[in-house]
Amino acid sequence: MTLAYVTRAGQEQQIAWIGGSVHRIVLDATATAGRLTAVRSTMRGGAASPVHVHEHDDETVFVLRGSGVFWAGDECWELKSGDTAFLPRGLPHTYLFTSDEAELLTVCNPSGMEDFFREAGWDLANPMPEDWAVDIKSLAKIGAAAGQIVLGPPLTREDRMPAGYLDRS
Repeated sequence: MTLAYVTRAGQEQQIAWIGGSVHRIVLDATATAGRLTAVRSTMRGGAASPVHVHEHDDETVFVLRGSGVFWAGDECWELKSGDTAFLPRGLPHTYLFTSDEAELLTVCNPSGMEDFFREAGWDLANPMPEDWAVDIKSLAKIGAAAGQIVLGPPLTREDRMPAGYLDRS
């Protein structure tokens, strides 16, 4: 039997991420019996992920505040407060935050994404080195072990998803 679980605001594990952004792990595999991961994130303007694919999980992003450009397959959307994107496993995707700051709630099914964030990011419960940063080589290496494949660098606002990324089958 799975037990109910409550995470109190401010008690989440905080992980430093791309471009000075922060992920707060709200629910992980332990809390949900592996069913899902929920992460609340504060993203800095200009933060962008490399183009990547999740092999094992679907990702749903709820934009609570701010705006960004999201690419998924050959689609591209400008999302703003109140918008939601569903990014199914196997579909190349990326993002670029265009507002000064954005706040998101990301839910991944099943759980596991939190392990990637913990490994590639920096647990803010520990002092962070001044020169620490997430880099694409580390993301690719750690991502491969977690079922995430980095296909290439982040896209710019004017870019389209490269056709070669879409022909992965």
